[in-house]
Order: sequence, then C-alpha cells, then structure tokens
Amino acid sequence: MAVPKIVLFYVFTPLADPEAIRLWQYTLAEAHNLTGRVLVSEHGINATVGGDVHDVKRYVKGTRSYAPFKNADIKWSDGLGDDFPRLSVKVRPEIVTFGAPGELKVDADGVVGGGTHLAPEDVHRLVEERGGDVVFFDGRNAFEAEIGRFRNAVVPDVSTTREFVHELDSGRYDHLKDKALVTYCTGGVRCEVLSSLMRSRGFDEVYQLDGGIVRYGETFGDTGLWEGSLYVFDKRMSIEFTDQAKTLGRCTECDAPTSRYENLPVSQGRKLALVCTDCAATNRPV
Repeated sequence: MAVPKIVLFYVFTPLADPEAIRLWQYTLAEAHNLTGRVLVSEHGINATVGGDVHDVKRYVKGTRSYAPFKNADIKWSDGLGDDFPRLSVKVRPEIVTFGAPGELKVDADGVVGGGTHLAPEDVHRLVEERGGDVVFFDGRNAFEAEIGRFRNAVVPDVSTTREFVHELDSGRYDHLKDKALVTYCTGGVRCEVLSSLMRSRGFDEVYQLDGGIVRYGETFGDTGLWEGSLYVFDKRMSIEFTDQAKTLGRCTECDAPTSRYENLPVSQGRKLALVCTDCAATNRPV
C-alpha cells in the first residue's frame, strides 16, 4: 500500500548552469513518479515534491548525490497522495521571488550577509534572556498568518513576496531596528533572503528560525510560542502539528472559527478565502 509523503527543502549555493540542474532534477523526479514544484536559479534550488515514500526517498538520495546539495535539510510531512497536479521544474532569476535578484549574494556556505540561524531551542533561550527586546517578524504573505503565527508577531501587510522590499523601504518598521528580530517562514527559504534584505537596510540584530515553522512545530508542537495552523502550498492547504492547535482564523462568511482555506471562483471576487465547512456546504454552488 502506497504511503504518500511530501518533502520540502532548499539550498543556497552558486550554480553555474541552472538549466543543466533543471534537466537533471526533472529527469530524477519524473523517474520516481513525483509531482510538485522545483525552482532553480544561479543562487540554488527550492523544492516541494511528493509521492510514494519509497520513491521520495530515492529522489532525496539522488538529489543529495550532487555535492552542493549533499547537506540539504529535508523536511518531511504526510501527504494525501494527489497533493500536486503535476511536476513543474523551472529556471527562474530567484528561487524565492522578492524581485531583488541583484541584491542577493551567495557563496558555497549559503546566503552572504543573512541573519543568524537559530534552532527552535535557541529561539526560546533568546526570548528567555531578552524578553520584550525580541520581536518575531513574519516573512510570509499576510493571509498565511491569518490561521497561524508566533505570539505577538509583526505581520507585514503583503499579499506577495515581491511586496517585502517596498515594505522595508517604506520606513514603517524602522522603529524595530534596535530590537532582536527573529524572522520566520514556512520552511526557512524566504527568511534566508528577507534577513539579508533587512540587514542591508540597517536592521542590525536579525535572526532567522532555522528550518522555519515546520522544524519548530516538529520540536515543540503546540506547547511553545507558535499558535494555530500552518498554511501550505499544496492540496492540503493547511496542517496542524498536534490536535491541540488553536483555531485563529475566522470564516469570511459567518465569522466562525476555522483554518479551512478554499479557492473561490473569480466571480466571487477573491481567489483564496477562509470558509468554514458549514458555509462551504450550504453556500457553494454544486
């Protein structure tokens, strides 16, 4: 019986021939019947793919056989079996689209000038030592934070990653430049770039949650500083780390608590919305 699994990983490292990496990754993933999305650029690779656990393991082994990817931090989660509609492997100017490829500097050790990586346990130690001096800074789109976020986090009002550069340049977060900022995102890749953008703009003490929310949830579940559900970019839409997760989201139709996202038709004016199961059953056309 097939056991579906999803893996999420990224590696920042200089790639002289991104197109060659794209072809190899496509061939490797297709050979093992995987679906999902892989982005390659001169800065590295960013991938989320899924399939049968045995096929995924073979793909991971093959990916790690390439020396620059051998230490990739692979994050595993349970899939549904049809989490992605197809396999997409593309070359892009950025593996995370901030719209600032010229600002990013990468060497064999990763992003140059980024934030200090902190393991989940180290984040707790920092908060214990510094208290209110520590500010969590959400590196995701604002809608993702509607269902889950770190307690008292700053959530920028952005609908796409491209908007972060304008947000940072607007000056509305300059009052945080003397704080200890802990950036966080789903798996860590967005914070690699965000933390470097923040440091180059005068935010001196910038950290990033190593392994992102996924690694934090694996470590502390719902007993730490994280509250709610985690939005994910596949058919699952959201996941919880334990059955003790708080429900932070509110249904856009009846205001009931929910973590359930739904893709609405364009005719209803919003592509993605929080809709509880009751409203989905009674208000959606068949």
